[in-house]
Amino acid sequence: MKNFSIPFGKEKITFSLPDEQVAGVLLSHAHEYKAPKSEAELVADALANPIGSPKLSELAKGKKTCTIISSDHTRPVPSHVIMPQLLAELRKGNPDIAITILIATGMHRPTTHEELVAKYGKEIADHETFVIHDSRKDEDMVSIGTLPSGGECLINKAAAHTDLLIAEGFIEPHFFAGMSGGRKSVLPGIASKITVLANHCSEFINSPYARTGVLEGNPIHQDMLYAAKAAKLAFICNVVIDADKKVIAAFAGDSEKAHYAGVDFEMKLAGVKPVPADIVVTTNGGYPLDQNIYQSVKGMTAAEATCKEGGVIIDVSACSDGHGGEDFYNTLKDAADIQKAMDDILARGRNETVFDQWESQILLRMLLKYTIIMVTEAPKDMVEAMHMKYAASIDEALAMAKKIVAAKGVSELKITVIPDGVSVIVKE
Repeated sequence: MKNFSIPFGKEKITFSLPDEQVAGVLLSHAHEYKAPKSEAELVADALANPIGSPKLSELAKGKKTCTIISSDHTRPVPSHVIMPQLLAELRKGNPDIAITILIATGMHRPTTHEELVAKYGKEIADHETFVIHDSRKDEDMVSIGTLPSGGECLINKAAAHTDLLIAEGFIEPHFFAGMSGGRKSVLPGIASKITVLANHCSEFINSPYARTGVLEGNPIHQDMLYAAKAAKLAFICNVVIDADKKVIAAFAGDSEKAHYAGVDFEMKLAGVKPVPADIVVTTNGGYPLDQNIYQSVKGMTAAEATCKEGGVIIDVSACSDGHGGEDFYNTLKDAADIQKAMDDILARGRNETVFDQWESQILLRMLLKYTIIMVTEAPKDMVEAMHMKYAASIDEALAMAKKIVAAKGVSELKITVIPDGVSVIVKE
């Protein structure tokens, strides 16, 4: 028997499979990579040796204001490690600079004060100036140009009206932007809903280049690059993390050059070849990434890249926050015919995108080819309303999956396991 321990919320779920049933285990090498220094030392080294840019302390000189774009509560960015050093470096160069931390919620719900304390520590959460981005507040947005896609590029005024714009973040595979980090802090991080909707249009999501690990030719990435340049994102500090959400590498400097350096590092660690199987077990990496079904679609796409058509994807995600998007949930719930729901989305033009359409489109894409079973804390009726099957345990899900593939005439059952679906790039 082969034993597995996979993340589920803040806990682990264990299960066993007969050796002969295990087709393969797809695991990022980031999980076995041994960092040469501590988390704080890695970040300090990156800031001391920026890529393609002067040091942050130099950039701060002569500036009255600085806005730091920072990821929200749905991202496992170790801000408690990065943010104190960014603040110190800025004030080292300019003790009087007025700093605002702009929380890049994208299209997510607002971050609470309790979540700020958990993310940054009480000292920073209580004493620094924070602005929580709200993409739906048109009065907070400023136009800075037109995206390559044709959509208006509108960003938060706290970013548009600052003397120095910088960002912290992390680099991981992303299921349609190719990779997270860098330019993504601006779009969708602090962009208007109008801009995000144009960028996340059905045409772009449907592109074969809008896939995990792909930047070249990716139309979504091209829009994001434009937004970062137009916003004058001057400096970033991005990290790569392991399965324990610990920093294993850090990259600082020019928003494009430092990001690509980090992407190269992550690509070498995250790339895995598909191992086709009738059943694929995946996760969304545990807390905070598996707080809702919306986010958990990401981990499912790793399984999509290695599951045989007509097979079963088992997604193990806590989803203690429920579906994570009202429009996303309603699109699936109201879809009597999932093919028609997909056709309706594909028929929409770039400026006709509706909220959460992209997430619905990707989930529908998978539902049209696979049966999806969720092992989750989300309510059973919610999961089933979204055209997926619910299982109370991994063992129950495996039993259900085996029955489904057996009914299709599969005689030699094979299962691929992806312990952390958001940490791998599955491609030939």
